[in-house]
Amino acid sequence: METKANYVAVGAFVLACVLGLVVALLWLAGAQYSQEFAYYQTYFSGAVTGLSDGTAVRYNGIDVGRVSKINFDPNDPKKVIVTMQINPDLKLHEDSVASIASEGLTGGSYVEIDGGSKNSPLLTRQEGQQYPVIKSQPSTLQQLAQSAPALVAKLNKVGDKLNDLLNDENRKAFSQTLSNLRDTTAVFDRHSADLDRTLTNLKMASADLDEDLAELKSTLGHADTAIDKIGKFSSDADNVVKGDTGAQLSQLVTQTRALVTSLKRLSDELEHQPTKLIFGDRREGYTPK
Repeated sequence: METKANYVAVGAFVLACVLGLVVALLWLAGAQYSQEFAYYQTYFSGAVTGLSDGTAVRYNGIDVGRVSKINFDPNDPKKVIVTMQINPDLKLHEDSVASIASEGLTGGSYVEIDGGSKNSPLLTRQEGQQYPVIKSQPSTLQQLAQSAPALVAKLNKVGDKLNDLLNDENRKAFSQTLSNLRDTTAVFDRHSADLDRTLTNLKMASADLDEDLAELKSTLGHADTAIDKIGKFSSDADNVVKGDTGAQLSQLVTQTRALVTSLKRLSDELEHQPTKLIFGDRREGYTPK
């Protein structure tokens, strides 16, 4: 009986130790798990193909966490709520933006977070939110998918215009234009020698024109020199007129005028009484007795 009692006690002790160890491990794991991550949410519109629990979350291309849960938004079935567990040392700002990115064309998808600016306030949980919410934007593939119908419509319109442009009438006109161009090219080819001679004559005429221009330039230079001399002569004449020489010249002109007057009077006397100038006045006056 004592041996059996000892086995029971030992078994109970071992079981208690195992349970204590499990509880301690769970407690430690829960404490570490709660301290190891910070939780954020983001809302994506449309399909989130490629995302699942455990999908990588990257901040500016660096792994910072994992997707922990994906749910539909109960208020808007077109939106998907993505819950992320992120390194608590990472400080996200209010202007941070989340999007779905892809590792190449055939690679897996992941959540990419753009860090925003350092001057923006830190992102915090608002009233009514379970976790802080990061703004989202469509991925490049989503943007392409959204713009694809419009792009296809534009391509169809371009195709219709090309069909209109290449109708039978326009093709015929284009063919005629090419034929005329070919004929024109043939004419130029036949007169290529004449064109060469014309170009040679133009070159020679240009050379002659250069020589004429050089001579004209030289002539203009001589004309400038002559104009300078005339200007100098005019300046000297002006100085003569305005200075003492001008006064003397004026006096000389006055004396010349008096001389001319005297010569004219002498000429008149010679014309009317030539003997008077030679023999003097022979007429004697009456002397009363």
